[in-house]
Amino acid sequence: MKRFCTLLVLLLVAALVLSSGTPTNVSTAQDDKLVVYMQMGGTAGDASTLARTNGARAAAEQLGIELVEQYSGWDPQVMIDQFNEAIAAEPDGIVIMGHPGEDAMAPLVEQAIELGIIVTSGNNPMPNIAAQYQTQGFGYAGADLYAGGYLTGQAMVASGLQAGDEALVYDIWHQEGRSRSSQGVYDALVDAGLTVEKLDVTNEVDSDVSLAFPILTAYIESHPNLRAIGTQHGNVTANLPDVLKAEGLAPGDIIIGGIDLSPATIDGIKEGYISASFDQVLYLQGYFPIVQIYMTKNFMIPGLTINTGVGTVTPENIAEIEPLIEQGIR
Repeated sequence: MKRFCTLLVLLLVAALVLSSGTPTNVSTAQDDKLVVYMQMGGTAGDASTLARTNGARAAAEQLGIELVEQYSGWDPQVMIDQFNEAIAAEPDGIVIMGHPGEDAMAPLVEQAIELGIIVTSGNNPMPNIAAQYQTQGFGYAGADLYAGGYLTGQAMVASGLQAGDEALVYDIWHQEGRSRSSQGVYDALVDAGLTVEKLDVTNEVDSDVSLAFPILTAYIESHPNLRAIGTQHGNVTANLPDVLKAEGLAPGDIIIGGIDLSPATIDGIKEGYISASFDQVLYLQGYFPIVQIYMTKNFMIPGLTINTGVGTVTPENIAEIEPLIEQGIR
């Protein structure tokens, strides 16, 4: 993957340089080293963030960019604060995420662009802002979240669910920007004829996923006919196998569909507790925004919308993908 991305960047740069008729190379184009601030999402090194960080670092190294990493623990207010901090530093570019919502981010995007800072986005889209500032380099590198959630729901159904079965989708329903993917899971299960309930992941649980354990065990105990649990929260996904084990449930007793590829999630897939996990290729979500800023800065390339992938990792394909996960690429 890293070799492929390197080749892709070089091909893009070479094409632009040749078309300009200028015999410059990449190093000449970056005599003044670019500085880019980038929101990574969670915490440094965690399973839902590591591959994105690795992708961003690879692109920054290849293009000679100084990368300033920002980690928010997925807290929308922290993302807003970090955006303000980045703007105050007046770098060449800033990569943001859409979790705080477009209403909160739009004034800051406008402020940054007025200062001559290139802004682009990853992981969670902001379509209205992108439409407004696309010509100035505002793009999106990430999955179609709804489509990914829907595919995950379909994979759950294919694992043995039937019309009339009871299911739960446990996710952050109180934040619209965080529920696109989980809505896809919900709709896929409903479309298959299941009876589906929504349960909200509170801000407290989002910050400390251990608090989800008693909530989920109580829910399972009060719903003896429950056949499926879906979530698009990476840390909840990772903990669900332990919840089922604590309840004395075997793989397949309750079908689980989740997201991302933490070590615990990988183990859950291999053991058969997790039937499908949405893989949105986080490495590319780190890599392409850095490329976007470089290309906009040097060649006035407008914002590109790049779908980094909508797929699922299952017990059937985990052995093939696991070596890439261990390298921090998938």
